[in-house]
Amino acid sequence: MDSDQITGVFGKVSGLPVPVAAHVREEQQPEARIYTVTAEWIQSDLVRCSRFRFSQQWTLIADSNNHRSIRTILPPGPCAPVSGELLSDISPNQGLRAVVRETGSQQLLEIWDHHGLRKCLNLSALNNHGRVYDDAQFGCLSWSECETKLLYVAEGSRSSSGEPGESTSRKDRSVYCEEWGEALTSKSVPVLCVVDLLHGAVGVLQGVPPDVSPGQALWAPGAHSVFFVGWYHEPFRLGLKFCSNRRSALFRLSLDGRCECISEDNVSVSCPRLSPDGSTLIYLQGRVFGPHNQCHSVQQLDLKSWKTSTMLDVVSRPQDGEFAGVYEALPSHCWSADGQKVVFSSAVRNWKDVFMVDRRTKKVTSLSDTPPLPAESYFPNTPLASSSHLRHEHQRELEELSDLSKVYGSWKLLTVQRDLMVVCCSSPSSPPTLRVGFLPSADCETVTWRTLQAPFMTFDYLWTVLNVTPSSEEDNITYPGLDFGAVLVKPSRPACESKTPLVVSIHGGPHSQFPAEWNSTSAGLVELGFAVLMVNYRGSTGFGQDSILSLIGQIGSQDVKDVQRAVTAALQSDKTLDPKRLAVIGGSHGGFLSCHLIGQYPDFYRACAARNPVINAATLLGTSDIVDWRYTSAGFQFSYDSIPTAENLAVMLQKSPITYAAMIKAPVLLMLGGKDRRVSPHQGLELYKVLKSRGSPVRLLWFPDEGHSLSRVDTQVDCFLNMVLWLKQHV
Repeated sequence: MDSDQITGVFGKVSGLPVPVAAHVREEQQPEARIYTVTAEWIQSDLVRCSRFRFSQQWTLIADSNNHRSIRTILPPGPCAPVSGELLSDISPNQGLRAVVRETGSQQLLEIWDHHGLRKCLNLSALNNHGRVYDDAQFGCLSWSECETKLLYVAEGSRSSSGEPGESTSRKDRSVYCEEWGEALTSKSVPVLCVVDLLHGAVGVLQGVPPDVSPGQALWAPGAHSVFFVGWYHEPFRLGLKFCSNRRSALFRLSLDGRCECISEDNVSVSCPRLSPDGSTLIYLQGRVFGPHNQCHSVQQLDLKSWKTSTMLDVVSRPQDGEFAGVYEALPSHCWSADGQKVVFSSAVRNWKDVFMVDRRTKKVTSLSDTPPLPAESYFPNTPLASSSHLRHEHQRELEELSDLSKVYGSWKLLTVQRDLMVVCCSSPSSPPTLRVGFLPSADCETVTWRTLQAPFMTFDYLWTVLNVTPSSEEDNITYPGLDFGAVLVKPSRPACESKTPLVVSIHGGPHSQFPAEWNSTSAGLVELGFAVLMVNYRGSTGFGQDSILSLIGQIGSQDVKDVQRAVTAALQSDKTLDPKRLAVIGGSHGGFLSCHLIGQYPDFYRACAARNPVINAATLLGTSDIVDWRYTSAGFQFSYDSIPTAENLAVMLQKSPITYAAMIKAPVLLMLGGKDRRVSPHQGLELYKVLKSRGSPVRLLWFPDEGHSLSRVDTQVDCFLNMVLWLKQHV
């Protein structure tokens, strides 16, 4: 197997388009109702080593007497490249499309109508503010009701005090400026900006509290004020990306500068979404500090009485098959047309599903059409042969799956508008599929899903979901009785008569998830003859808040044992896997666990590949942008004035993989980003030097311009190529 072949495989599995956004427009004709669905996709291209976006449009014709029944789906139009767009939004009435576009060093605001470009403003030349924010944390673009104003967030001009104002004086040019951490290093002092389209003027709203950084803004009813999320940045900023536990609040700011807080104090909030009739504002709420990601409650604020109530509470411990809580951001459009239901997607154990909650009854309903599926059952590529699925060999039985033409492990809501949902579905063997369906009008109704765009290729893999129960010795005393899971993917036909080597893949976070969805890295490995086990250890999202809390103070032990138990369970239940050819891979906390496993079980694994791993939590304490998590993960309370003690550092060291470095026998491949603000690259270098000094096989890839995610296309190609060659050599 040569480098070109490996790169070609990765290009095939990673180059498949993924839908990332959608918009629905409705038009009533005399004999039918017409829906136009526009989807935006992202695709990787190894030739140009970059990602690009394109849009595609479908026309749906509904029955005139039953507009919830799609009669015809016309063939889609051609794909159109979307070049340089940072943000876009379509006005609800006139259908005007606002775009913030980057061309070279300039940022432009464009307004498009049905006849072409109506207006263009050069935001950079106006010089009212710095660069417009297009990230998921702060960024927004919002039309006013009258459709003559636009609201967005940009970097403010900074004075010597660090606040928006005049340009910095000469003596203060080198004064340190705090930023918002990993992947937000260019974000420091965000400001709210309003464009008056009638006069072509851009202004910065005044009145935001000086200790607050605003973002996720939207217009309040009447367009005389705005709502925004404000993150408190005193006494200093902590990293925001992947951290839903930052102290923040919901504010209302009038255009004349009067600002008031309209949410609880000492909580974290995000994702404000206004109901279609403007009567209710919902948002996510969680705890401050503690786990870096968590189960959220959904709060609803009545804008007439200004009273807040809980629509959905935190789920501590879901029952099997039940809703497990809200773990991810709400889509921009999540309301039903009548304002009585909210639709969203969220993790459920090893899956991801789309849910609807009724405001009146607070009943939560799953909207996917995949029936409850037994764990430990193999699902071949769809459509299923003879409508059946094959159990593990030791069970030796076939079960019929009635009315099952597709098995999707992951459902993600892109938008719901005019009660038409647009979702992205996938599984470990099926790349993303774009589907649509109307919200049910009654509780007993099911959704009739229609496919707009199926992937142009699927893969002949087998995949299964495992439920794993810890032994009594491994049970958590404070949170007993928790279980966890894993997703196993393997070739349908082994490359030869021998057993299949197994790669154990561990997600980072730790409070995140490996859902049963399309994963290009796993698919590439399976395509090259490996089986892949993706483990959702206790502390992963989708298993309830108790599972998340159980990992606090237990890193390096509970999570390590969970992964090892999952591997053992997989080997015991599937005799086609080769227990003598095992490797482990992971990034961030997944790299932390990978290095723990090869140290704590030195004769079990044959190779390891770790991306930006945490190696020594004690030395990481002073260099990470999320110092609070460094204390919390080790079991200590954090406060802004915390000064590390000998006990803190001793416990952090004891929980770190570096303490087992002398036991490591497996060859280690390290992949490090030189600009990583979350986990300093010196963490990986620390292990590299220890292994080098002991003569252990180790290889280090250094990406000087990369951050924590190692996300550039050329970087991902290099990482995959080197990882596969490393595994082929040593496994």
